[in-house]
Amino acid sequence: MKIATIVVRVLLGFMMAFAGAAFLFKLGPQPVLAGPMKTFFEGINASVYLLPLVKVIELVCGLALITGFFAPLATVIIFPVTVNIVLVNVFLAPEQIPMAIAILAANLFLAFVYRKNYESILALR
Repeated sequence: MKIATIVVRVLLGFMMAFAGAAFLFKLGPQPVLAGPMKTFFEGINASVYLLPLVKVIELVCGLALITGFFAPLATVIIFPVTVNIVLVNVFLAPEQIPMAIAILAANLFLAFVYRKNYESILALR
């Protein structure tokens, strides 16, 4: 289980760190979007701060997952981003759902592995 945890943590970390770094540092051509996905991203870009904020969160959490420092915290922080990735793909780009599901499954696996770290904040008082 320890090896699986390390593999999943590092792979998810690389995916998140690469996605954040590629956007923030313009490491390649931006994909050409069309239809509802184009409208969605135009709206997010119009907010000015939201997409860069999400990409910084992806980069920081990705680096935390790669290094293993604060991995349980990074797992919790990145969870809303992964849920949004799944929902955007379900509603706007169904052809990319398998990758989105894989990212969500990796995040849920790590949350399961680190569940002992969350007991105190999830305890009923």
